[in-house]
Amino acid sequence: MASLKDLRNRITSVKGTQKITKAMQMVAAAKLRRAQMAAESARPYAEKMSQVLGNLAANLVGGVQGPRLLSGTGAEKTHLLIVCTADRGLCGGFNSSIARLARDHARRLMAEGKTVKMITVGKKGYDLLRRQFRDEIIENRDLRGNKAVDYEFAAEIADSIIARFDAGEFDVATLFYSRFRSVISQIPTAQKLIPAELPVTGASAPDAALQFEPSEEAILDTLLPRNLTVQVFRALLENAASEQGARTGAMDSATRNAGEMIKKQTQIYNRTRQAMITKELIEIISGAEAL
Repeated sequence: MASLKDLRNRITSVKGTQKITKAMQMVAAAKLRRAQMAAESARPYAEKMSQVLGNLAANLVGGVQGPRLLSGTGAEKTHLLIVCTADRGLCGGFNSSIARLARDHARRLMAEGKTVKMITVGKKGYDLLRRQFRDEIIENRDLRGNKAVDYEFAAEIADSIIARFDAGEFDVATLFYSRFRSVISQIPTAQKLIPAELPVTGASAPDAALQFEPSEEAILDTLLPRNLTVQVFRALLENAASEQGARTGAMDSATRNAGEMIKKQTQIYNRTRQAMITKELIEIISGAEAL
């Protein structure tokens, strides 16, 4: 049985942990509001750009495939996986769920005889994947130098992807991130970037009757690289909101668990103390009766 001193030290230690987790929960909740607003603000722009590009692609003259970012290489032999996670932990299953989705996708491709390459964005994704895919990881980008997600950082990642595609290093690129739904719900998502997956519009859509100047191909040549940057930027914003949402939930659970542990240890402490007092009283009474 633990001594009273050990129980007091244990209770004090758990109370200290509870204060830390409570503070981390409050910080994450404050960051979550800003990150959620940024992610929700980016969604309409990214979705509208995809819709515009879809309309342009639908207006291409028959037989014209359009830019390679839209049509791809015509092969699916080499796949590039861009796995976006966080640099920090203590956010529940946020990082592991994204890494698991990418890992399962990579294993499935490799089982089909495809070549897999990876770019990891975020230290945790690299740490989770490097044991099994050390040779497949060709680039890693940490987020430590970027306190806030910015468009320039997303553009650097997109430029690297496009440069590798132009160099013929891969045929298909897929982006992995977590879409923010709520504090208790973040959805691991896989989005194909190259060839671009655009909304399909019918021939009777209003935009299909428009004539474009310059040509649809020229406009797509300009907008598709920008769209890739926008989609990466959106994914990073969704990740930032999902990370803070997951951390808020994880720290709330940790705080409540610490409270339950303090309650349990306090009960054990009180019972142990009462037992010691009772034992001492019995010894005193027994000694008095013996005299």
